[in-house]
Amino acid sequence: MGKRLVIALGGNALGSTPKEQLELVKKTASTIADLVEEGYDVVVGHGNGPQVGMVNLAFDTSEQQGMTPAMPFTECVAITQSYIGYHLQQALQNELRERNIPKDVATIVTQIEVDENDSAFQDPTKPIGSYYSNEEAQEIARKTGYTFKEFPKGYRRIVASPIPLAIVELEAVRKLVAQDTIVITVGGGGIPVIKKDGRYEGIAAVIDKDRACTRLALDVGADMLIILTNVEKVSLNYGTEKQIDLDELTLEEAENYMKEGQFGTGSMLPKVEACMEFVKKTGGRTLITSLEKAKDALQGRTGTIIRA
Repeated sequence: MGKRLVIALGGNALGSTPKEQLELVKKTASTIADLVEEGYDVVVGHGNGPQVGMVNLAFDTSEQQGMTPAMPFTECVAITQSYIGYHLQQALQNELRERNIPKDVATIVTQIEVDENDSAFQDPTKPIGSYYSNEEAQEIARKTGYTFKEFPKGYRRIVASPIPLAIVELEAVRKLVAQDTIVITVGGGGIPVIKKDGRYEGIAAVIDKDRACTRLALDVGADMLIILTNVEKVSLNYGTEKQIDLDELTLEEAENYMKEGQFGTGSMLPKVEACMEFVKKTGGRTLITSLEKAKDALQGRTGTIIRA
């Protein structure tokens, strides 16, 4: 067995429509196949931000037109897990076959247990679905109990983003990984569920996919967590004339830069936090880089390493 990697793919890297995604996953599959060819054992997690928004909006719009009922948000996450997984595994299967690499690829629709008393449920922050007028939002809230928040374009439903506690299908993932299968799992951060009287049930929430991939990396004994995003390196003063790209970060440096507000809350901050959690719990190393530069970064030529 080679060195085990958990790769966290950003949902934005997968496109915002099924047609666009089918093309983009070919590039993703090529990068993953490069790493497999280098001898790494790979487990893949991914985001679903644009995709789950698209599915949620489609059902919301259809309900407004009296055509179909709205789809519960947990089911929207499950739908996107399935079709993103299908695209990824098919592209990977084709790429591996072309390279004569005899590996299986499998997607697992994955639930992740969260705590229904997580403070995130008292302070929902994650916007989902379409924009509504104030009147429409109030009417939907009255009928459903949903929480809405005003944004520049209108009102949107907001849900909680609780901490992932446990991957329900973990043993299935472990068995497949042990059999040398490339597993695609915790898609979109996983389907949030709570346990009541020993039984699981879905709950409307969005689990951060980088936190979910950290949980996955810890649970499958990964040697390294790699977060692939749209930038080659973590930067200070990002987007300004004083931008400084970082080759590596210690935990202490990362903490200090976070206090300075260097990392955006909706972009780099959750990635750095996820990496720090993995490093703290394992003493290992993590890597943040772009999809295109993953192979080069693993060979030490680019990317940002976060270490103890």
